[in-house]
Amino acid sequence: MSAQRILVTGGAGFIGSSLCERLVQQGHSVVALDSMFRGDEANLDGIIGEENFSLYAGDVRDVDDLDACVEAMGGLDIIYHLAAINGTKWFHEAAHSVIDVNINGTLRTLELAMANDARYIFASSPEAFGEPDSQPITDGDKMIFSNPAQHQRHSYGGSKYLGEVASQHAAREGLDVRIVRPFNAYGPRLCGDDYGQVIGIFFQNILEGADLTVHGNGSQTRSFTWIDDVVDGFVNAGEVNSSPNMVFNIGSTEEISILDLAAKIAKFSPSGAEVVHGEGYFGDSNRRLPDISRAVELLNWHSKVSLDDGLQLMWDVLTT
Repeated sequence: MSAQRILVTGGAGFIGSSLCERLVQQGHSVVALDSMFRGDEANLDGIIGEENFSLYAGDVRDVDDLDACVEAMGGLDIIYHLAAINGTKWFHEAAHSVIDVNINGTLRTLELAMANDARYIFASSPEAFGEPDSQPITDGDKMIFSNPAQHQRHSYGGSKYLGEVASQHAAREGLDVRIVRPFNAYGPRLCGDDYGQVIGIFFQNILEGADLTVHGNGSQTRSFTWIDDVVDGFVNAGEVNSSPNMVFNIGSTEEISILDLAAKIAKFSPSGAEVVHGEGYFGDSNRRLPDISRAVELLNWHSKVSLDDGLQLMWDVLTT
C-alpha cells in the first residue's frame, strides 16, 4: 500500500502504540490521538520524533481534537479507531464513562471518516457477543446480553455491540468499513495494575513477589493472542481490498483455563509464587474462543506465536 495519512485513536494504548509503530515503519503518516487516561507516552518512545509521526493529547469525543489531527496531516485516508475504556474493574465501577467514551467516540470518528471519505477500521471485541450460546464465536452468531440489573460488565460489551451497529450502518451508507475483534491481546505493555488484564496482572504479581489470585475455580477459558499477531490482523484488515462481510475475529485458537494460565506464569516466579483462589467478578465470561476462518480466508491471517513462547517473550522484556 502506498503511503497513507492515518489517524489511530487510542494510539498511546497497549494495542494502539504497537499499531502506530508498525504503520510508521511502513512509511505512513500517522497521528495518534489519546486522552492518556490509560495510554502512556512511554509506549511510543520508539517513534516519538519520527518525521511521519505525531502524538496529540485529546478526547476522541471532541470534534475539534479530531479535526486538529486531520489538519496536522493535511487530510485523512484511514482511521483505526481503538480508543475505548477497557479493563474489567472499570466496567463495574465506571459504567457511565465506559458507555460515554466508547459509544460517542465511535460515532464521532465514523462522522469524521464519512466527512473525509476515509477507510474506517473499528476495534470491536468478543465482548460484543455478550453471553453467546455456543463457541467458537462466529460472525453472525446471536449477541446476547443478560439483565443489566445484575451487573455492569456489559457496559463494555454493549458499547462494542452498538459500535458494530453504527459501523454497519455507515457501511450501508457507503463508507469503507472493516471490523476487527481482537481476542485477549497480551504483550509487555499490557496494563498490570488492578484495572488491567489477567496476564499483565499475573506478571505484575510475580515482579512484586505476590501470589497469583485466580477468580473462582479458574475454569473459565480464554484464547490469548500475542501483540504482534494482533497488529498483523489490524494491518491486514486495513490493507485488504474491500468486499462484503469485512468482519474479522483476530485471535489464537489455543484455548486455556485461567487456572492453567496461572500455573504457567507462576513458574516464572523466582520466589515461588503460589496460585490462590479469590472472589471474581459477577457476570464474568465463562469462555472466549474465536472462529478465525474469515481472517484466514480473506486476510491470510492466523496467530503465529504460541502461548508458551509469548509468555517467555513477555517475561524477557519485563525483566531486562
